[in-house]
Amino acid sequence: MRFRLNGRQVDVAAHPMKRLLDVLREDCRLTGTKEGCGEGECGACTVLVDGRAVNACLIPFAHVRDADVQTIEGLRGHFPLQRAFAELGGSQCGICTPGMIIAAAALPAGATIEDVRLGLAGNLCRCTGYGGIYRAIQHAQAEVRGMARASDIKPSDADQTVPSEARTPVSAAHTPERTPARNRVRGVRKSVARAAGRSRARRKGR
Repeated sequence: MRFRLNGRQVDVAAHPMKRLLDVLREDCRLTGTKEGCGEGECGACTVLVDGRAVNACLIPFAHVRDADVQTIEGLRGHFPLQRAFAELGGSQCGICTPGMIIAAAALPAGATIEDVRLGLAGNLCRCTGYGGIYRAIQHAQAEVRGMARASDIKPSDADQTVPSEARTPVSAAHTPERTPARNRVRGVRKSVARAAGRSRARRKGR
């Protein structure tokens, strides 16, 4: 079946009901498109079909006949979004990153932070919060508009819009905040340790 893939006309012999995700990864050898949930819930397999972001795990190959399909490989590493994700902490483990970038590429020019949140609502990051991702997208859009200065992007604007369920990094469970009560406990432990040390020193001096 013929369709355009990353700007080139291709003809791929695959079953029409095979998932587009599998055609891209297995038949076209483009493994940048990831499989996460396989149910259209996580967005890791996002690609553009005629300019619209879709979940490749849900699309039968037959649906892209004569269509224009773009994957992360089509950006060739030079797209402002890719640089911004690398430089501003938008990429963590990398599984969700291709889908995030492709979904962001479909956003309108001059998208507000609310537009970004809505456009990426179907893309999940399991590593940390979304602040770095939002900042990277805003920075890339500013660069495209000719206003690419990192200082123009206020971190607080992105951090305030991080979904509540994503505000606490996974590592937070291992680095609890030092509350006053916790500091008091630490002070008591230090006092006990010092007293034990003095007691051992007296015993040795006898």
